[in-house]
Amino acid sequence: MNSSAARVPESKASLSDSVALGRSGVQAYLARFAEPDGYLDFARFGPVSSDVALVLERAATTVRVRGWDALEEYDAALVRAKAVAGELLGCGEGEVGLVSSTSHGLAAAAFGVRGPGTVVVARTDFPAAVYPWLRAAERGGLAVRFAEGPLTADRLRPLLDESVRAVAVCAVDAGSGFVAPVGELKELMGARRVLVVDAVQALGATPFDVEAADVVAAGGQKFLRAGWGAAVLAVRERVAEFVGPGIGGWAGVDDPIGDAPHPHPPRPGGTAHMFTNPDGPAVAALGAGLRLALDTGVARIHALICEVVDAIADAARAAGAEVETHGSGIMRLRMPGIDPTRVHTALADAGLTTTLRGTWIRISPHASSRLELADRIGDALRGVSAGADIKTR
Repeated sequence: MNSSAARVPESKASLSDSVALGRSGVQAYLARFAEPDGYLDFARFGPVSSDVALVLERAATTVRVRGWDALEEYDAALVRAKAVAGELLGCGEGEVGLVSSTSHGLAAAAFGVRGPGTVVVARTDFPAAVYPWLRAAERGGLAVRFAEGPLTADRLRPLLDESVRAVAVCAVDAGSGFVAPVGELKELMGARRVLVVDAVQALGATPFDVEAADVVAAGGQKFLRAGWGAAVLAVRERVAEFVGPGIGGWAGVDDPIGDAPHPHPPRPGGTAHMFTNPDGPAVAALGAGLRLALDTGVARIHALICEVVDAIADAARAAGAEVETHGSGIMRLRMPGIDPTRVHTALADAGLTTTLRGTWIRISPHASSRLELADRIGDALRGVSAGADIKTR
């Protein structure tokens, strides 16, 4: 496979213009990253961009040398992050809240969707998209009805009856990379049921029908490459009558420290589900990650990711691997008849960071992943198939 210099990020990205990327092109985008060579595990954690690194550096200085007035800076960062999240999700700024994690957002949805009734949940989805609904059900929330396998319209259709109030789904499956047909699911469900989408493996990297999702939760630590501590929670106004502030706290109500006696009315959209002030530096970092994705263009980022996925899939198949791809940033492979632990170890020995899940090796590159890594994967797989030791390059 021919090398592609345009795909190789600079080892040190410029920080001076980190907030002025605009739509200046692929090279300016790629120069913002410097993850370890051979890193192919963005579905677990995405090393942050120079934009995010600069925000966090500034935040460390802010909390060291300033007092309570630093909160004004973080309040402004929150407003910016909500605005750019609204642009990416196609919803109003007032519909967006910022919470601590994807799991936090999904729990807010599970405890917020009004019953009585049933929620359909894919049994094989990532646990963060499953357990909030089970815990809510134990406390009088919606009863859980499991769907088998990745949730498609055909699998959902026979499960829908008058009791179903909500459907929960991952936009991109964390194990296989399956891209849920979010638009088809919502069309089948209709306007009076709530579609809750875990978008952490999709937002900023894999397009999906975001406007069809009634509730969206997504943290910044994976393909958004914004680190931990903050997540988007969008609750569209069209489902306001079906979703209340289930675990919302004082930060989710109007004028919480005003003179009027409590209780105060909830704020709109996802903001109603905030139970305290979010982590200011984390919110600022999330805003930087969201802005970089928006300015570069999710379709452009996705095309670069798919180029790497396709190259790796071709190299792996040529080496005898069984490969599964679905058009997202996540793929998986296995070598028939060979212990998957041995395969995973061989890839690690070749300097390749991947994840072992069951019998499959999950590979999740990003736009900045080098195309040459496909050759290294092919070599490692051929070596393990032949019983050879693969040395780190």
